[in-house]
Amino acid sequence: MDKKTTALPIANKRNFWQTLLRQKQLAFMSVPFVLYIILFKFVPLWGWTMAFQDYKPAKSFSQQTWVGLKWFLFLFNDKEFLKVLRNTICMSFISTALGYVTAILVALLLNEMRRIGLKRFVQTVSYLPHFLSWIIVTGLVANVLSVEDGVLNNVLMGLGFIKQPISWLSIPKYFWHIIGWTYVWKEVGWNTIVYLGAMTAIDPNIYEAAEIDGCGRIRKILHITLPGIKPTIIIMMIMSAGNILNSNFEMPFFLRNGMIDDVASTIDIYVLKYGFNLFNFSLATAAGIFKNVVNIALLVLANYFAKKAGEERLV
Repeated sequence: MDKKTTALPIANKRNFWQTLLRQKQLAFMSVPFVLYIILFKFVPLWGWTMAFQDYKPAKSFSQQTWVGLKWFLFLFNDKEFLKVLRNTICMSFISTALGYVTAILVALLLNEMRRIGLKRFVQTVSYLPHFLSWIIVTGLVANVLSVEDGVLNNVLMGLGFIKQPISWLSIPKYFWHIIGWTYVWKEVGWNTIVYLGAMTAIDPNIYEAAEIDGCGRIRKILHITLPGIKPTIIIMMIMSAGNILNSNFEMPFFLRNGMIDDVASTIDIYVLKYGFNLFNFSLATAAGIFKNVVNIALLVLANYFAKKAGEERLV
């Protein structure tokens, strides 16, 4: 190895410290956020040791009984866990797929609007639900789908589509779709902002050249706009892959009942049940670890395949 190659790491280290000194105000401002991450994200990871123990809260750490992978093996042999795993994946997949398609479609429609005032009004109205708490949204959904005086039943009966009210929240085949379309209503406007931002980066001269060549709106969307936001779409897909097991907790928890519990329970509800209701902290921790490890693995795999395909990626 020559001297030039050896000197590169030293030069890089020197440049790093010089940059840090020049930006010391920004470094000091970041200290509270770094401490926050360490305190609330990394320190609690010590609790993961409970998944490898028959954890008893009354005992000290040295008195706990270590059982290895016992609780992880229990998970994969537990029919209830396999059921909630299925529910979580299906609800997340439906919400993610619907969210992607609708956000891109709404962004394309807004991008084609020529009246700026109408465009801003539609965009504002569409992303306002994002700021509502999921608890409030759950209450709205319950009221809209109510059997007694729900808006949906009243409208369908008024139009003659149904003769009597439908108990939407008591029929298992409807529940996943209710979760998915509620997610779309709440988040589509916010997700649209990302794609609209990507569209503004496309050179307007390309549209002008295409218009001179006789391209209509549809062809410009297909051959200019969509290819132009393709990197953003790929990045958003990669990030969503890391949240496939993070389905919404509040809606399934508050809307579920005995008639739809088989399709409404998720991994988070499973963790809550065993951790706080049955006091099996070890099993609840093992389920939480499984969820996080799978999410991280899916994120890494999605990023890897995007790299192999020559697409945009996180790192």
